[in-house]
This record gives sequence, C-alpha cells and structure tokens, in this order.
Amino acid sequence: MNLKKTTLGSLLLFLSIFSLQAQSTKAWTRWWWMGSAVTKDGIKAQLTAFQQAGIGGVEITPIYGVKGQEANFLPFLSPQYLEMLDYTTHIADSLGMGVDMVLGTGWPYGGPQVEPEHAATRLEHKAFELKAGAAFDQSLSPEKPDSQLVAVLAYGEEGYYEDLTSKVSGNRLQWTPKQDVKVYAIFEARTGQQVKRAAPGGEGFTLDHYSRAAFADYVIPYDQKLKAPIRAIFNDSFEVYGADFTPGFLEAFAKLRGYDLRPYLNLLIEKVDSETANRVRSDYRETLGELLKVEFDRPWTAWANSKGYKTKLQAHGSPGNLLDLYATADIPECETFGSMPFDIPGLRREEADIRPGDADPMMLKFSSSAAHMTGKPLVSSETFTWLRDHFKTALSQTKPELEELLLSGINHIFLHGSTYTDPVADWPGWKFYASVNFSPQLSIWRDAPAFFNYVENSQRILQSGQADNEIALYWPVYDNWAKYYEGSTFFQFKIHSLNEWLLETPFYQTGQALMKEGYSLDFFSDEFVQTAQVEDGKIYFSGGSYQAIVVPAVDHMPLETLAKLQELKKSGGRVIFLGKPQSVPGLLDLEERMAQLKKLNEGLEVSGDLMDDLAAQGILPESLVESGLKFIRRKTEQGHAYFLVNHLAKDVDAFVPLNASSQQFSLYDPDTEQLGIAAVKSEGGKQFVRVQLKAGKSLFVLTGKSPASGTWTYWKKSGSPQSIPGPYQLSFLDSGPSLPAPESLSNLQSWTSLNSEAEAFSGTAAYEINFDKPAGRSDAWLLQLPDVRESARVYLNDKYLGTLWANPFEIVLPELKDRDNRLRIEVTNLSANRIRALELSGKEWKIFHEINMVNKDYQPFDAKVWEPMPSGLIGEIRIQGLLKD
Repeated sequence: MNLKKTTLGSLLLFLSIFSLQAQSTKAWTRWWWMGSAVTKDGIKAQLTAFQQAGIGGVEITPIYGVKGQEANFLPFLSPQYLEMLDYTTHIADSLGMGVDMVLGTGWPYGGPQVEPEHAATRLEHKAFELKAGAAFDQSLSPEKPDSQLVAVLAYGEEGYYEDLTSKVSGNRLQWTPKQDVKVYAIFEARTGQQVKRAAPGGEGFTLDHYSRAAFADYVIPYDQKLKAPIRAIFNDSFEVYGADFTPGFLEAFAKLRGYDLRPYLNLLIEKVDSETANRVRSDYRETLGELLKVEFDRPWTAWANSKGYKTKLQAHGSPGNLLDLYATADIPECETFGSMPFDIPGLRREEADIRPGDADPMMLKFSSSAAHMTGKPLVSSETFTWLRDHFKTALSQTKPELEELLLSGINHIFLHGSTYTDPVADWPGWKFYASVNFSPQLSIWRDAPAFFNYVENSQRILQSGQADNEIALYWPVYDNWAKYYEGSTFFQFKIHSLNEWLLETPFYQTGQALMKEGYSLDFFSDEFVQTAQVEDGKIYFSGGSYQAIVVPAVDHMPLETLAKLQELKKSGGRVIFLGKPQSVPGLLDLEERMAQLKKLNEGLEVSGDLMDDLAAQGILPESLVESGLKFIRRKTEQGHAYFLVNHLAKDVDAFVPLNASSQQFSLYDPDTEQLGIAAVKSEGGKQFVRVQLKAGKSLFVLTGKSPASGTWTYWKKSGSPQSIPGPYQLSFLDSGPSLPAPESLSNLQSWTSLNSEAEAFSGTAAYEINFDKPAGRSDAWLLQLPDVRESARVYLNDKYLGTLWANPFEIVLPELKDRDNRLRIEVTNLSANRIRALELSGKEWKIFHEINMVNKDYQPFDAKVWEPMPSGLIGEIRIQGLLKD
C-alpha cells in the first residue's frame, strides 16, 4: 500500500526537506560490539540486513565479550580495531547509512588512559573532636593512595572557624585549640568507579567530568588514532556515582559563587538541615553543574566539532541544569526505560513481563526544549530499553511508546538496541543483557520493516520546518538545588526518580495543566532567557519564538532572571507570573539581594487564572484535545503539520478544530502512506478538519496546497460484520527449532495448543482460505483480524496488501470477486517459545562475560519458568462492508 514514487516525491517537495539527509529520517540503532570480536564479513552482513530492513545508521558501543571468543577480541583502539571501524564506515557509506560511536567502551567515559589524578573524584573527610588546651599532634595522611589532603578546618561554638591548612607540615598537624572544636581533614579522593560493561582494552577508571584538564588528557588517544569518518560522538546518561568533588573545587567555588566555602563546609559534612546550610548546599550543587557544563560538556562538543563530528548527549542523571547541559550538544538525547500504560483496545501489557516506565512527557520535553530553544534540528532518544522482558516485545507494543516520543518533540529514534553476532553463531546469536534486541536472528525482524517505515515516514515530517509551541515555561532549577535531599551535596536529576525532583513541583503541575488544556510548550532556563528578545509582541529565544512566557510559582529565582523577565514584559512581551519569587538562591550577599528582590517584586502582577489570562491576550489552546487526541504541531514552509494520535479506548470520527488556518488541508497516514485532501468546515471563524482515527492509529494533518491527487476517503459501515468460517489451512514457513506439520483448523486457536513441536515454534506460519464475497452493497471491505500474535502480512488473490503490525489489526480490501477469493495471512510470533524450548532442552546459550543475561528485574534469566506465549491467529476473522461517507 505504498504511495507511487511521484506522489511521495511531491510530498517531500511539499515539506521542503531535501536539505535533510535521508539517513537521519530513518530509525537508527545502538550496535553492541561484544568483545569487539567483529569481522569484515560479519560487519557487512549485519549492516546490509539493517539497511534492507530500513535502519539508517548505527551507534557503536563496544562492551564485554562472548565466552569462547577470547582469541577474536580486538582491544579497543588497537590497529585491528581501528581497521574494523574504518571498514564499518566504508560499508555504511556505500549503503547510505551513518555511523556514530561512543568515545570509549561501555559507560560512562573512562578507560586505561585515565590516570588516578583524572579519575572521578569525591570529597572525603576525617573528623577529630578536640578539647580546649589539649595539644593535638597527629598524622593526617590519607588512607587511600590516590587521595590527597586539601584542607584542615576547625569549627567551634558561636560561629568559630579557623583554617589550619597552613599549619600542616608533611601531612602532620601540631596544634593546641583555645576552645572546644571539631577539626575536619578534607581529602580529595577517588570514587574508584570503573567503566561499566567495558570492552577489552577499555577497562579503567571513570573520568572526572568536572575537569577540562582531565578531558584534554582523555582524548589524547583519540586525537592520535581516531580518523574514521563517523557522524557523531555519543555520551550516555550521567552515571558517574558519588562524584561530588574535583581538583581545585574549593577555588572554583570561590570564583563562581563569590565566597569561600571552607567556613561553611562543616554544615554540609554534618548534613545540617537549616536555611544557611541549604543555601550553601544549593551553591555547591550549582557549582558542580556549572563545572560539568563549562569544563567538560562544552569542551567535548568543541573538540568533536573541530574534528568534523557532531555530538549526541544524554544529560539526564547529571547534577546540573538539564536544559543547559542538553543544549551543549548538537543533538540532545533523552531515553525511555520500561513500559507505559495505554488504553488502546487489544494492546497487551502483561504485568509479569514489564518494568514500570519513566517516559513522562514532561521529562521527555527537557531534551526537545533544549533543542527548540537553541535551534537544533534533531532530538534523539534511546528507545525501548526494557520495554518488555527478553524475546517478549511485539511490534504492536513499540508503537504507542514511539508515538509518545514523537509527540514530545523527539524526531530521531535510536533503538536500544542490536547486538553484533558472528554469522556462524548458533541461534539466538549474541545478545546484550538488556532488552529489547532488534536483531535479524529473531522473529520480530521479519515484519520490522513495516515498523521502520512508519518511523521514517513520521520523522520525515517531524524533522521538517520548526517546532511551533506557544508557551515558554520557566524551569526553576534553584528550587531543586535548595532542597535538603537527606543532606547530600550530590543530587542527580535522574529519569528513574522523578518523584524526588519533578512530579510534585508547581513547574510540573503548571506544565501538565497547560498541555491538558491544549497548549504546546517548551521549557527555558535562567541561561536561555538571557538571549530572549521581543519583536512584534512575540518572545524570541535563539532558536524560536513563543507567544508567551509562563513563570510557575517559584521560591528561588536569580535577580538577573527576574530583571530580564520584567524587561521582556516592559518591551511588550507577554510574561505571566503565577506567583512572586519568594527568595534568591545561594548565600552570597543574601540581605542585599533580598532587598533587591523586594524592590523588583513591587508592582509585579500575578495571574489569578492562567488560562483566562492567556485567552484574554489572544493566546488560544488547540481545542482539538477535547476529542481526546494527542498532538504536536510544526511550522513548515507551506504552513503547518499536525501529528494526531489516538491513544484512547475508542475510535474518533469528528471534525476537529485547528488553530492553523489554510485554504486546504491534507491528511497523510504514515503507516499506509495514504494521502488525500481532507473534508473541512468553518464555524465561528474557525476551521474544522474531519478525521477518522481508530484507537491506536495516527495521522498527519498538513496545511497549504496539497500534492495529493484526490480527496481523502472517509468510510462508514455497511451492514454487520460477517465471519469467515474455516477450515483454514495452516502451514509453517520458516524459523524453528523445527517446522511443524501442516494443519487444518476449523477454529482459529493458538498454534501452541496443536502439539509440542508447534508449542516450541517461533517464526512464521501461513493461514489460507477461499471465501465468497459477502452479500450486501459496499464500496469496499474491511478485513478485521482477531487476536494477532504478533504481526501479519495480508495477501488477497495472490496480491500483497500490507503488513499489520499494530492495533487495530485490520485492513481495507480492494474489490472482491463474487466467488473464490483467496486469502493468505502470514503470521509471525515472538521468539519467546523457541528460547523456552532451547532452555528446556538443556542447551546453554547464555555464554557472555560479566553480567551475562538477566531478566527485567536484573535476576538471572530463566525462560524455563515461562508458560508458552499464545501464537498465530486466535478468534474469528471478520469482514465488514464499507461505504464512502
């Protein structure tokens, strides 16, 4: 059901996206190189399989190896490894594919070139309680060889403080206090963290991510050896644990925050929960974030760009302002982890096979907001990590999760992931410990091209033009930094702990309320707003314009931010405050700055009702959300593109209102590639476009002159659905472990119930039947499949009609013959039953070093305890008459 080439070409021209590389519109995948035991034959074979399926590029991450392959391991950055990397880029280029890579192995950055002085660092201390007049004479030598004494500080009653560092000689302090004191010896110590899941030759300390000197030292091997024409350098989520210090931190703190930390360091060590302590704690956290941004992330991108590479960064998990950090990269990247719930009928979400998901739209929008605010065209995502347990993810289960990303502004999907497998390896091949595995060895691969085609068609439009969001919403990061958080100085903004820092905040609640009302929004930081200007009533950031700024209720706001917001408002910008800032962040010159805040707050207007105030200023939401549909909108050269998605439990057939006006509206289905001019009506000065969206389906609405050659076809039912009774001829086509004998089925049931051989089978089987055209008048017929486990290719009278891979599993049939229509449905199940049978047979396939294989709960993987997964067609196949409406 593909468009003719001329029609698709017209759509591309209509969207004006010839400037984009075709490879970026396709899905990419993270490509795990186990032990880097790769060969030229294997590389070529797997890249060819990726390309033929519709994948546009790979992101290479070398990891731990396969047992028995040790002789084939290629040490990271060795001449043999670099030869394979060069060969990979050569083959990829010949296939029209791109190649990204991690600057290291496993994660986070680190390796054998990281000397102890450049390794991840933490603050440690020793405490001594001294009585007045009691002489102290003791060595303060660090207990760990990689630690260094950096300060000795004394604290007493009534604010007494003395820096004793100058009194230390040879790490020995001789001193007699005049009052009772507590003395702290402060050490710069190494966390000891090693690279996680490292590949051979990549083992070593995790890098200090707050040090420009450490980064400069780290990239020396890459300066010397990395010559391959890769597209981008990738940096995974910030998983540098306990790293709350760096050499020269105390001096950097004084420079950045304007005061000496030493007199207050005891408050942090003792985990005091007071206003002063929390202000110092906020300053400490801000300093870590600023060092990460200025001393590491920005130099990293500058280094990569100087070599012709782009950068791709997962900022989440870091201790810094996520918006600012995402923006340091050329391509900001978020990630999804686990499974989210959806109301789509028939969409399975078996509790035993899932981990609760973290794909909250407000979290996802941090990465896309950074891109939109700074004018970066691509926003990527590590996608489907642990969506289901191993071998149990259906293509239908990926679709709504993918759509949540697209709706949140992500437009460059990376699968997580695919594992390089030696071509002669036994089934199921080599596997990474985390699911999902998109690999040619598994049954999911057969119909994955239909899924990849949907991704490409969607991303082609969502990468065109610019984001078109009305609201810029301020993220008050200082309110997070000012929280006690059990006294920790090191707080990470993790996607797995949104309840700690996001979900209960006024920022989150305001954003949720705006989106529920139908407003589109991006987030901005204190740094972003300094670039903003007002022109013709719109507020322009460096990457785009907004109709209004909304400031949620906020406790701590920098004076510079408040002054800039007021300046924008005085210049004619619409800036809406939902509360006056209560305080300034940090400790320096607090009384003076609080006095300035009070003055700035004088006369500051606060909204009584945000939605009423927006409407009063002519800033209207997209009321199409009242239909229950989700959407994202982009500006194109022709006008606008709306992506509409139905995740409801019901179908939608309605005229939906759109804020964008046009002389013509077109509809485009990214799954079937149907394109047509939409039905439109006008009421009350607004245009309404008719959409028919079954639960689980999506559509693009495009404004401007349409390249479509005809009108969109709307359908209504004619009569009642009729079943196509058996018997059906079932034949098993390919995969294994063996091919069961053909069967004749009076009723469609899971093929696992037929016999033990069918119970173990994972692969493709064909259902065939001849049927007559039902009685009654119809312009077309809708084939409705029952429970499909898991995807189906449909043929009518020996003509391929399309692949059904997601809910709803139905397809419009062309004109039927009166008699003897031949229906063939090729159904592919998951690989779960075959892996279960393999383990029950006693054959060991889990042959991987280090973590080997685990299940979704990170316990040893054991498919023997599974029940067989239903497979094939289960229920009645029906045919429904349709009339053009």
